[in-house]
Amino acid sequence: MNTMQIGEVAERTGLSLRTIRHYDQVGLVPPSGRSEGGFRLYTEVDVERLNHVRRIIPLGFSLEETAEILVILETAGSAEATEAYLERARAGREKLARKLRQADELIAALQDRLRQ
Repeated sequence: MNTMQIGEVAERTGLSLRTIRHYDQVGLVPPSGRSEGGFRLYTEVDVERLNHVRRIIPLGFSLEETAEILVILETAGSAEATEAYLERARAGREKLARKLRQADELIAALQDRLRQ
């Protein structure tokens, strides 16, 4: 099994070392192993799981809910739970889209101010 250390995982996921360690400490994404020196060792499956977490958290889900969504994504979760999380993910996406539109409006206003 090919493994990588936390620095490579951070590069590949765009997550900070601190965040990856936190996800390990709370049991969300523990490493698949440890080196003889005690360094965390991650696999491709771990990286995929971290990438899922990276997409889930900004939508407003708690760590507990994130763990439940990971179970759904990685196994056959119940249709009811999947549908409920899907609806909440859509709502979270819409909230983020509104924030992006507001940011675009502010940027446009500031750019207009510079042109005056």
